[in-house]
Amino acid sequence: MRVFITGTAGFIGFHLARLLLAEGHRVAGFDGMTDYYDVRLKQRRHAMLHQTPGFTATEAMLEDEAALGAAVSAFAPDVIVHLAAQAGVRYSLENPRAYVDSNVVGTLNVMEAARVADVRHLLMASTSSVYGANEDMPFDERQKADTQLTIYAATKKANESMGHAWAHIHGLPVTMFRFFTVYGPWGRPDMALFKFTKGILEGTPIDIYNNGEMWRDFTYVDDLVRAIRLLVDVVPGGPETAVEGDSLSSAAPFRVINIGNSDTVRLLDFIDAIEAETGRAAIRNYMPMQTGDVPATWADATLLQTLTGYRPQTPFREGVRRFVEWYRDYHDI
Repeated sequence: MRVFITGTAGFIGFHLARLLLAEGHRVAGFDGMTDYYDVRLKQRRHAMLHQTPGFTATEAMLEDEAALGAAVSAFAPDVIVHLAAQAGVRYSLENPRAYVDSNVVGTLNVMEAARVADVRHLLMASTSSVYGANEDMPFDERQKADTQLTIYAATKKANESMGHAWAHIHGLPVTMFRFFTVYGPWGRPDMALFKFTKGILEGTPIDIYNNGEMWRDFTYVDDLVRAIRLLVDVVPGGPETAVEGDSLSSAAPFRVINIGNSDTVRLLDFIDAIEAETGRAAIRNYMPMQTGDVPATWADATLLQTLTGYRPQTPFREGVRRFVEWYRDYHDI
């Protein structure tokens, strides 16, 4: 296959590109290399991908419609996987406009490029944050999700609505996947596991919100990209192709799918696992709940398993062990 991936210098895009290249597929990356976090980490990821034949990349912003359209046209992909976005729930409280520019305008540009290129499947990242104030868990794709609590989540829900409209208008098969707390090697420095590990190893306090009374469905990155890879081949069709428990639209070749570990882990247990792997105790700074945060997430991944025969399953302690090992190696600790 020829797969065009936005966000290949990012955490998830890097891992997906590496998996596809290992399978022998051609991958064209597209990334804006913004300074939201240390650009050197992004450059290292891209440098690793460039070591593999079959990888090319364009550095430009999603908002640059001409640059994105030209890159897609030149590569002529079979499939587009749209992962690039302005990430970070908390940063969206400080700079909401960046999320609209990247996640709404940028995504429209991706959808238009996919239409022009007539790809057989467009897959785009959403987030568990779209479930917002929902309390009925585990979260099921068929639940109503209209109570987003941050601009980040709202832009991702907008992407889902835009994707459905595009699929209906143009007959372009679209799959949206909702990620649940992804973690692992080469992760972003603003993610909890990275910040906790850094603080514990450096002996500096770590902030623990809601006094630690939080639960998350932690999903190891290798499991996540394996699920995406399998979903590339599961192209949404008409309503007659629906399976049991499907989120497939009756009005468009469009589907929403959770990708999560189908487990909910207490944040304090997650921190305990980091302490065990580092051999050091955390200096814990207990804090109240942050605006826009939710106490728990938990994915129902039944649909993913029905469609692909696969579901994420890496235990969080094993995932933490692999991350701490990578962190020590990357920082030479």
